Amino acid sequence: MSRRIGILLANVGTPDAPTYWAVRRFLAQFLSDRRVVNLSRWLWLPILYLFVLTVRPFRSARAYRKVWTEQGSPLLVHGKAQAGAIQAVLRERLGDRLDVVLGMAYGTPSLHSALSDLQEAGCERLICLPLYPQYSGSTTGSLSDQLSTQQQALAVDKPFETVDSYCSDPNYISALISSVHEAWRDSKPEALVLSFHSIPRSYVEAGDPYQDQCEQTAQLLRAGLDLPDDRIHLAYQSRFGPMEWLSPSTQDTLRRLAEAKTQRVDVLCPGFSADCLETLEEIGIAGRELFEAAGGGELRLIPCLNARKEHIEALSTLLEARILGEPDSPVL
Repeated sequence: MSRRIGILLANVGTPDAPTYWAVRRFLAQFLSDRRVVNLSRWLWLPILYLFVLTVRPFRSARAYRKVWTEQGSPLLVHGKAQAGAIQAVLRERLGDRLDVVLGMAYGTPSLHSALSDLQEAGCERLICLPLYPQYSGSTTGSLSDQLSTQQQALAVDKPFETVDSYCSDPNYISALISSVHEAWRDSKPEALVLSFHSIPRSYVEAGDPYQDQCEQTAQLLRAGLDLPDDRIHLAYQSRFGPMEWLSPSTQDTLRRLAEAKTQRVDVLCPGFSADCLETLEEIGIAGRELFEAAGGGELRLIPCLNARKEHIEALSTLLEARILGEPDSPVL
C-alpha cells in the first residue's frame, strides 16, 4: 500500500454535555439540516427557534443525564473505541500507512476537524464509513452533503469514497446474531423486538430505500435466530413531530405485547452501531417503564454491537475489501 489512506468513521453526533445549552446547540444544528426536517425554511425555522429549542432541550438534557458516563456521552465513548480498534486491525493487516478518525455529523468531533486530521496526516485516498447500516437520505445522504461542503472549505480535492450501506453484509448480520445468542445464553424471551430508528413515511414514498433495507436486515436476522417468526417483531422508534412516520412504532408494539401479558421481551436495535440516548434511555429506561406499566413482565435491552470483537471484525473486513478494490469501484 503505497499511498496513505484516511478512513473516516462517521456517526450522527452527541451534545458536549448533558446540559440545557449544550443540548440546545446540538439540536439547533441537527434540526436545521434540510435532510433531517424536510420542510420549507420559512415554516420550520420559526417553529424550531420559538418553540422546539425553548422546550425540548430541557427534556433531552434530563434524558442524557440518565445515561451519561464518567467518560462522557456513550455514543462518543463507543465511537472512539471503534475507531481505535478498527485502526489497530487494519494496520496489522495492511500496514501503518493508514489512519482512522471519528467524525460526527453534528457536534464534536466535527467532520471539519476529522477531515483536517486526515489532511494533516497526508492521506491521499479518503474512505468514509457512515456507521448507519441502513441507508437513508436523512443520515448517509446528509453526511455526504456535509462532507462535500467541508472538502470545499478545506480545499481538499480528493473525493471521499463512501460505503453507502451494509444492511445485509454477512459479517454484520453474524455479529448481531452472536450478540443475541449471548444474551440468550440462559433463556430465550417470549418475544424479540427489532427496533429501528423511524423516518417520515413521505421520505420513503419519495424513493428513500431505508425501509426496504431495514426489512432486509430483519429478514436475515429472522432466518438466523432460533425463534419462530411470529415472536420476532419489526418496529420503528424515535418519532418526532406531527408528520406520519414508519410504523408500527416501537412504543405501540411494546404496549401491545404488554397487554398480551408477555412475561419477557428483548429489544435489539440493529440500526444503531453504538449505544446512545435512543437505545439506553428511550428503550432501556422509558421503554421498560412503558412495558411494565402496561402490564408486561421484564424488558431487556440487548446492547448494540459497540466495540464488540465481531463488530470490529465485520467493519474492518468491509473496509479492507474497499481498500483493496478499485478506487472508483461502486460503493456497497
